Amino acid sequence: MTEQNTRLGILLMVATTFVFAMQDGLSRHLATEYNVMMVVMLRYWFFAAFVIAVAARQPGGLRRATRSGHPLVQCFRGALLVVEINVMVLAFVFLGLVESHAVFACYPLLVAALSGPVLGEKVGWRRWAAIGVGFVGVIVILQPSGGVFSPYAAIPLLAALMFSLYALLTRYVARTDTAATSFFYTGTAGAIVATAIGLWFWEPMTAPDWGWMGLLCLTGALGHWFMIRAYEVAEASAVQPFAYLQLVFASTLGLIAFNETLRTNVVIGAAMIVAAGLFTLWRARVKG
Repeated sequence: MTEQNTRLGILLMVATTFVFAMQDGLSRHLATEYNVMMVVMLRYWFFAAFVIAVAARQPGGLRRATRSGHPLVQCFRGALLVVEINVMVLAFVFLGLVESHAVFACYPLLVAALSGPVLGEKVGWRRWAAIGVGFVGVIVILQPSGGVFSPYAAIPLLAALMFSLYALLTRYVARTDTAATSFFYTGTAGAIVATAIGLWFWEPMTAPDWGWMGLLCLTGALGHWFMIRAYEVAEASAVQPFAYLQLVFASTLGLIAFNETLRTNVVIGAAMIVAAGLFTLWRARVKG
């Protein structure tokens, strides 16, 4: 058993959010030049190879990694995440990193709201109140006067809903399957679906952009490795609040690298969403 080290776990989660934010920036750059489906497909090829390599090094190897009590649900999880990533990268292209991540930050609230009907978990009035505050924050972000409200605003909301369902299904399969099994299906099933979609949109890439694509693949693997290590050395409840730093890192990148603007309503709404999300995490920890 890995020795627990909360400080190291927090540092690893901070590194995870930074790497994933850089990955979002690379995805946005490539998706403005090439079809989103192809970009996600190439990213998943490398991710699948990484997942298989990790599984092969574990006790029991690939045979144990494929053993699942819910193989169909696991495959659906992998497919759902691929579609969610495609949707979120589209949001980066149409709305930018700042607005997309500000809206997407509501996904933990969706997880809390749907955990009752999907998993049969009890959600108390305090968490329902926090969920309500968080969704008021979403409305603040999307207010027409702020300039974010448009049909494109539905894209990160859809991505948040899909990712919350993915998270709930991950909890569901965790009742019988190990984290290694879920990780394996996420990469392999996802790569199959990404390939089935992306091959129809193949485009030739320039040499410099192949370099950016390689960096995107490497950051994906590195980010997942950091995340795995974070959950190995510290409790999830201790490190999960720091996942919100991805909003900060990605927004900073959007402002510096892509000349995006930071509107007051987006700051206020995002602050409300993050505060509500942190409160739901705290209440879940207290109830647990």
